[in-house]
Amino acid sequence: MTGLHRSSSAPTRNALPSQELLDDLCSRFVLNVPQEDLQSFERILFLIEQAHWFYEDNSVEQSSSLKSLSLREFTSLMFSSCAALRPYIAHIDDIYKDFTSYKVRVPVTGAIILDETCERCLLVKGWKAGASWSFPRGKKNKDEEDHTCAVREVLEETGFDVSKLLKMEDYIEVVIGQQRQRLYIITGVKEDTVFAPLTKKEISEISWHRIDELLPAGNDASSRAINGLKLYMVAPFLAPLKSWISSHQPLAPKLDGGVKGMCVWKAKNGSSGGMTTTEIPATRAGSETQQPADNGPGKSFRSFRFDPACIIQSMEAAFASTKL
Repeated sequence: MTGLHRSSSAPTRNALPSQELLDDLCSRFVLNVPQEDLQSFERILFLIEQAHWFYEDNSVEQSSSLKSLSLREFTSLMFSSCAALRPYIAHIDDIYKDFTSYKVRVPVTGAIILDETCERCLLVKGWKAGASWSFPRGKKNKDEEDHTCAVREVLEETGFDVSKLLKMEDYIEVVIGQQRQRLYIITGVKEDTVFAPLTKKEISEISWHRIDELLPAGNDASSRAINGLKLYMVAPFLAPLKSWISSHQPLAPKLDGGVKGMCVWKAKNGSSGGMTTTEIPATRAGSETQQPADNGPGKSFRSFRFDPACIIQSMEAAFASTKL
């Protein structure tokens, strides 16, 4: 019996962005910003990160040949193509390493959303393959208040507005590594509430999960729960959450013990790509991410001189040339 070979009709995504596209992204996200955003590499890389989101969410999605790039790859291309940043390309490894170290110190806020019985909580799963679950949350913008960030991030990741339910005094705060994380406790959310992320390629699934199933099994509290879910960002909040729920003694009837976790939204083609079931174009936050107290450049930056005035001058010249 002769076997039949079926060729794949999927397009090959191996084309790098053109110089014209990179120039457009540089002009849109780096050149036309307030000068205070050009005073450090940390701030510049946050701008480049926003350009990367736009590239992945729009350019790649609209082209069948453009290659999806990691932030590291995209950063190198931007430094190579932007005249103002090109002099620093030799130091890109140190610059990127210090940026990733800096990011994990930026404060994070969000919300623990509980159902009417306080026996279920809402978790979101990241987009990438093998992503872990977490409560909806994200990094604070510059000068942004904790509760304002929580409302914004929850809305972006779930499509649900918690502003009218949030109580300033009801929160759990932990420090993981060097990062402060504050999650406000939101109660009384109906099971049939409609959830759907407002950003693309950030969340792959949203589900209600029973809190008793999230309790860790054995000594593996930092990674997995009884039902095998990855809970790296959830586990530190479980004990204080149980204590908070116990002290507030919810009066709602308990769930039937047989009711398990319930998915309320999922990307059509999983976390590997494709359109989600309810995609709504939105600009991701993060271009004004708040700086932690220790906001000086890392030691690797001290081997050469960072000159913001030179960068600003180069950017102004580049911008002027686009007007000709």
